[in-house]
Formats: sequence, C-alpha cells, structure tokens
Amino acid sequence: MIHLQMLRKSSQTRSRKQLSRLFSTISQLSSQQSKQPSFGIAFDIDGVVLRGNTPIGGAPQALRRLYDDSGVLKIPFVFLTNGGGLRESKRAAELSELLGVKISPSQILQGHSPFKQLVNRFENELIVAVGKGEPAAVMSEYGFKNVIPIDEYALCFDNIDPLAPYKKWSTMEAAVNSTRKCSINFDRVQAAFVVSDSVDWSRDIQVLCDILRTGGLPGSEEGPQPPLYFAHDDLKYQGVFPSERFGMGAFRMALESIFNSIHTEALKYTSLGKPNPVAFKNAEVVLKQLASSLYHDLNVVDLANSGSHVFQTLYMIGDNPLVDIKGARQAGNPWFPILTRTGVFKGDRHSNHAEFPANLVVDTVEDAVNFILRNELIKS
Repeated sequence: MIHLQMLRKSSQTRSRKQLSRLFSTISQLSSQQSKQPSFGIAFDIDGVVLRGNTPIGGAPQALRRLYDDSGVLKIPFVFLTNGGGLRESKRAAELSELLGVKISPSQILQGHSPFKQLVNRFENELIVAVGKGEPAAVMSEYGFKNVIPIDEYALCFDNIDPLAPYKKWSTMEAAVNSTRKCSINFDRVQAAFVVSDSVDWSRDIQVLCDILRTGGLPGSEEGPQPPLYFAHDDLKYQGVFPSERFGMGAFRMALESIFNSIHTEALKYTSLGKPNPVAFKNAEVVLKQLASSLYHDLNVVDLANSGSHVFQTLYMIGDNPLVDIKGARQAGNPWFPILTRTGVFKGDRHSNHAEFPANLVVDTVEDAVNFILRNELIKS
C-alpha cells in the first residue's frame, strides 16, 4: 500500500513537472511571437533581385523565407530602388508576379517616392514630368493636380524640337495622338521633375533648357530658373546588357554641362534617392511601420511602445558600391551594407570596394538572406 502511494505521488510529481515545462515552452513561444522583429531588410532591385524582368541570384526562394507557410509576411522588408516611372501599386503587382510572393505598395520605395513631400508646395502649380513609363500618372497619384508629361508639353510649342520629324518611335506617336489641348502656351512652368530615365535625351535637354532659362516659358526672355528635381543621380546601373547602362546621373551631367555652357548662372537642382541619407531615413520609417503592423497582427496590445520600435540592425542589400553601399554607410547605425556580385560590382570572392567597402560581400541575394537569418538566429 505504501509502495502504491509512493508510485502515485511520483506520477503526480512528474505530471506537474511536465505540465510546468509545457507552460514554460508555450510562454517562451508566445513571447517570441509577440516580440517585434529586431531587424529589417532593404533590397535593391536591378542587379540584385532582377535583371530586366528575370529573377536572379535565387531571389524568389530567398524572399519566400521572409514569409510564413501561409504566405504572411514575418520579416519586415522593403525594396529601396532608384528605379521608377511606375506607380508604387503597379510596381508592387509586377514584383509580386515575378517573384512569387505578395508585395504591398507600401514596401516599394522608388527614387521618386520622396516627391510626395513636395505636394503642398506645387499641388496646383504647372509642373513638367520627365521620363519613361508614366511619370505624369505617378505625380498625379502623389497629389499634383496640374502635371503634364514632357512628351505632351513639347507638342504645345511648334518647332521646339527640330528633330521631331525624324523620330518614329512609340513615345512620339503616343504624344501625337494625345487629345489634350495645349492651353499652357502662356503659363509658366513652376517646377520640372525628372521622375525616371529620359527616353529622348536630345529633346528633353532642349526643352528643359528652354524652360529653365526663361523662368518657365519657352521662347520668352531669360528669367529666374524654376526648381529642378531628379529622382536620383545614378551614373550607371546593371540592366539586361552585360555591361552597365547610363542612368539618370548621366542625363543630369549632360543637361548640366549644356545649360552651364549657354547660361550665365550654373544649373541649380536637387537629387533624391540613394545614396541621399533621406532615402535611408525614409526606408527606416517605413520598416518601423511594417514591424509595428506585424506586431499588432499578432493581437498584441502595447500602446506604450506603439510607433517607438527600434531596430538593432537594418540590412541594405545592393549591387552598386557608389549608391547602395555608400548610402548605407553614410546613414550610419543601424545600417549594415551587404554587396552582391550580380550587378554593377563584379569583384572576385576575396575583394571589396576600395572606397566604399561593404560589411559583407556575397555572390547572390540568396546568400545575403541566408547570412542575415543565420546571424539573427544566433543573436536571438
């Protein structure tokens, strides 16, 4: 009888210990799930996750690791790119299809995204938008109410582009077929925005010089230069062609050189996008918002810490030392720049960029994500 009581007591003790361990495990899991992520990731696009419209470097499988099994985002990340010309909603839909994961418009930070901050200044003013894609639609979606693409603007002035009769490509045809009436011949342009890469350098440089030299009214006398904004200042980028292609920075250099040769005062302009610290600060703000939304999706209420999330590390994965790595280094803590060899940078396995070295150099974006997840697992 005594032996039986001892067995029962021993069994009850084991049960209590097992129950205690179970509750402890559940508590730890709950604590881990309710804890906001201590890190975030910013991906460049061209030369890192895509080349043209083709995924590279194991990008689809790398990105899938940032979601749970049901396809819900678990690690906050954004695309921080100097590319553009499309609305963020359209770019998000395209990337979702190409990469096989659900990407929201809020995760798309393009070179021209900071133009939103200038709406209050130019909301109802006449502005000209330059670039491939749909630059005027982009600016309209941001809230600018009187924006015209340079394709259409050039048609409002007879003979402003002396080479127009020799141009047969689709951009000119689309502009010629436009039904908008040119009622702006006597309105001064208040600002010019280079939203994406210029499709027609000769015309755009000519028309921009006319606008900027005359106070916003081509064909009139010289006047104060209207503000000029560039979405970014990339000299080159990695496209589908094996060697790099000229970017918006090259166009800016050509425009500036010509303008300064024909005008007494030097060209004044503002360039946004990487490596401007503003681009990285904006990315950090968006990543914090993403982290908070993930946190609240877990039904955890912590009003005291809402919106005050602090990252231990923010990883920038890019292919261009002069843009991605330089920008992350200048932004400082908590940014951790990672350089891939799939784009502009093509060094060997033991090399880094001399002037703007990354904290880590890897072959592909998949290698970068593997490192990040291993590193964060060790830290946790």
